Amino acid sequence: MFTRAIYRIVILRDFEVAGNDVSGELIAAVNAAYQNSEQIRIRGGGTKFFYGNPVIGTTLDVSKHTGVTSYEPSELVITARAGTRLSEIEKVLAEERQILAFEPPWFGEVATLGGTIACGFSGPRRPFSGSARDFVLGINCINGKGEYLSFGGQVIKNVAGYDVSRLMVGGLGALGVICEASLKVLPQPEVETTRVLELDKRTAHVEMIRLMGLPLPISGLSHCTGLLRIRLSGTENGVRAATSELGGETDQDGAEYWQQLKEHQLNFFNRNQSLWRVSVSATAPSLELGGECLLDWGGALRWIYNDSSPESMFDAARRVGGHATMFRPDSDWPAGRFAPVEEPAMGIHTRLKSAFDPKRILNPGILYANC
Repeated sequence: MFTRAIYRIVILRDFEVAGNDVSGELIAAVNAAYQNSEQIRIRGGGTKFFYGNPVIGTTLDVSKHTGVTSYEPSELVITARAGTRLSEIEKVLAEERQILAFEPPWFGEVATLGGTIACGFSGPRRPFSGSARDFVLGINCINGKGEYLSFGGQVIKNVAGYDVSRLMVGGLGALGVICEASLKVLPQPEVETTRVLELDKRTAHVEMIRLMGLPLPISGLSHCTGLLRIRLSGTENGVRAATSELGGETDQDGAEYWQQLKEHQLNFFNRNQSLWRVSVSATAPSLELGGECLLDWGGALRWIYNDSSPESMFDAARRVGGHATMFRPDSDWPAGRFAPVEEPAMGIHTRLKSAFDPKRILNPGILYANC
């Protein structure tokens, strides 16, 4: 089944939805914490609070810092404050037939832009359109000394120097409190459809690798419970031609599947067991540790349930050139949810933390003990 969109271009400048600018309060709070050497635990909507190592500190609530401050559909750029809900941003974009192409998961209706960028999460479209980091053009943030800093800008081509704003993507607030972000957006595809083939995991993985090498308008490639699903997005003619080439059957519930995969609402994710996130090359072999596994990103992202020790998971992922993360523990889990980082990479982490947050008050230890 195809879904159709009609393109239109409208120029909107200095656009703003109802919101609040509380940047002054946030700056004052961080500055006071710096003066008193008081640790801060940064919080937005709280939908991703399960992610990262446990943090002890006074909560700094960014969720009240809201509003879309600029949106220019013709320039494919939107700017919003960190506490703005993703639901609001995507609603604004949908009115102009545009999308956040990295397809960020919400994990809850109150998910915010700041938390999404801080976690760096991207959805099923990521290997075909780009990651969250690829779409960040600029960020305003507060460092660990209470200083308001601006990096990047609101233009797609920016040659102002090293793109520090992208360091904030996936940094979990360890380098700064994100206050505002500018993102590149893309037009909605003209049509989308999902093809489904019944294949075992090993055969599906081989087929994924083959498909990734073909000039097809693929925007999603996932295998779960014996079914390989292939999402096609683009022009009507392009998608129709690809559909004929792929074979298989049309998944009438394809749109619902990709939404549930993105939001971890599939039955696969409803287990009382720790969930591992393993990022590897799409061509990497199986980790051979047993347990249940869902393949996404054409095999480059693997969601795994098993009872192996953290060391075993970290080592297994490293042996195939990737890394494992304890994504969602089933109970209290000690620090050490991320794979150990060796030198010289850890030295870079430490020096960046010292430059942005010399007293280490911002989400201390959320990534690593000294970061």
